[in-house]
Amino acid sequence: MKAIAQDRYGSPDVLELREVDTPAVADGEVLVRVHAASVNARDWHLMRGDPYLARLALGVSGPKTKIRGTDFAGRVEAVGRAVKRFRPGDEVFGETEGAFAEFVCASDDVVEPKPAALSFEQAAALPLAGNTALMGLRDLAQVQPGQEVLINGASGGVGTFAVQIAKAFGAEVTGVCSARNGELVRSLGADHLIDYAQDDFTRNGRRYDVVFDLVGNHSLAGFRRALKPTGTIVLSGGGVFEGGSVIGPMGLLIRGQVMSRFARHRLLVLTATPSKENLATLRELADSGKLTPVIDRTYPLSEAPEAIRYLEGEHARSKVVITV
Repeated sequence: MKAIAQDRYGSPDVLELREVDTPAVADGEVLVRVHAASVNARDWHLMRGDPYLARLALGVSGPKTKIRGTDFAGRVEAVGRAVKRFRPGDEVFGETEGAFAEFVCASDDVVEPKPAALSFEQAAALPLAGNTALMGLRDLAQVQPGQEVLINGASGGVGTFAVQIAKAFGAEVTGVCSARNGELVRSLGADHLIDYAQDDFTRNGRRYDVVFDLVGNHSLAGFRRALKPTGTIVLSGGGVFEGGSVIGPMGLLIRGQVMSRFARHRLLVLTATPSKENLATLRELADSGKLTPVIDRTYPLSEAPEAIRYLEGEHARSKVVITV
């Protein structure tokens, strides 16, 4: 099969479309013929081995996992002996390593039937970013109806889902984005917009019950100024490629974990983990019309390096999708 793989860290130029063996399906796995995959910031972090500290886990001289990509949507090609939920031909979506390929093997625990309301391209855009938004707002922030929620990075891959999910939970939503993306964020349900080039939400005196940070471009003190006395901030990575870093956005997350022990506000660091239960919730939201993936642009599999180059340069809004 064809796949986008790499042997060393570096720019998108290290990615190659090459022939590799089709993965063999294990007892608890599903083999999926991929129709679409989506690009996430995680892909360029892994591609570049950035921040450098992460290489201790990813592989010191090059990535242990050679094939890039995480989100996928497609049709089941084969199932392992222990899998009872799926059969060949089923339309599915999920999240696992190696999605930039014609076939991918995934554990039954991270695969769900594709939302009927979505195309393969839309479904592929949903797993990682949608799950991050869901866990950040539902599980950590525990958003309640009527609360005021600010999404910093509202026009990005996670942000566009976060705006919609917060609205589905009954919150009053403020989206922080550029002026050019204001109309998009408003169309997703945001009640208020802040153009970050004109207004610093950490200094304008407004206060929120929840700040969901997806950018990492302010200090913890700044974020806390934007919170009500009993408010919650959820930190979820952020950052764009700026030539390589030792700890990158991990620095803010580490400081948040330390300060959470002493601050009166709830300072929470999000670690999103894939699960079929969360995929099922995202499917239900999509099929009910409460959650619609927004796609900036699509690329064929052979142009996956260009898709990542586009995303890591901070030009993309919403999701970038690869068709297979």
